[in-house]
Amino acid sequence: MGVRKLKPITPGQRFRVVNDFASISRSKPEKSLTAPKKQSGGRNNTGKMTVRNIGGGHKQTYRVIDFKRNKFGIPGKVAAIEYDPNRNARIALLHYVDGEKRYIIAPNGLQVGQTVVSGTGSAPEVGNALFLSDIPLGTVISCIEMRPGQGAVIARSAGAFAQLAARDGKYAILKMPSGEQRMILTTCMATIGVVSNSDSGLERSGKAGRSRWLGRRPRVRGVAMNPVDHPMGGGEGRASGGHPRSRRGIPAKGYKTRTPKKASNKYIIDRRK
Repeated sequence: MGVRKLKPITPGQRFRVVNDFASISRSKPEKSLTAPKKQSGGRNNTGKMTVRNIGGGHKQTYRVIDFKRNKFGIPGKVAAIEYDPNRNARIALLHYVDGEKRYIIAPNGLQVGQTVVSGTGSAPEVGNALFLSDIPLGTVISCIEMRPGQGAVIARSAGAFAQLAARDGKYAILKMPSGEQRMILTTCMATIGVVSNSDSGLERSGKAGRSRWLGRRPRVRGVAMNPVDHPMGGGEGRASGGHPRSRRGIPAKGYKTRTPKKASNKYIIDRRK
């Protein structure tokens, strides 16, 4: 997987850096694993805009991903590595020996024709899903559950991973992508390996129109507004805006928004920096 820089034959291509899509082996999704995806345009059921800067964009079909990996002990062959417009990681189409097909988040190094399996007794190899109690210490993992049977919620985006640092009784201690060290029950599942498409962060859109293709409308900076519209608005000339804060007045840049009495605080050993 890599990126390529285009020749500057137009102004929009001068700074554009695109993915080379070298890992993708199939262009159309598996129809039985797709679902319609409704575009809201940021409007609610009465047509009122409730979220700004959303609208337009190319029509997309949702790919139903298996985040639970609960087909224990049944081998699945990787039939294809595909592009998914709903996420920056690649997805893999699995054909299980019992005839079922499922999509999973593809980790780096997963190849077409490879066999993956989940559950107790599986080898700690790339693409396999195991319980945290069965994974060797120091292993790099992704697509991690926070509660048993919930499905993967941690380290699902391109290039993301966590590391299994230790085990203490019924808890495993993970070093998260943010640097946070956290305890999670060893009965939760995780996938071995780093999420695919690690070079996603190197891409550059090149032009404003590409944001519109993705359904993102222009966003006005707070300092460019009037005082009635934003706490950082107004002032004579090009005023910088004072203390950085949100439209609703919540400070940014270092202000802690996490609830001090949150129940899950006891599972966090070391907060993120």
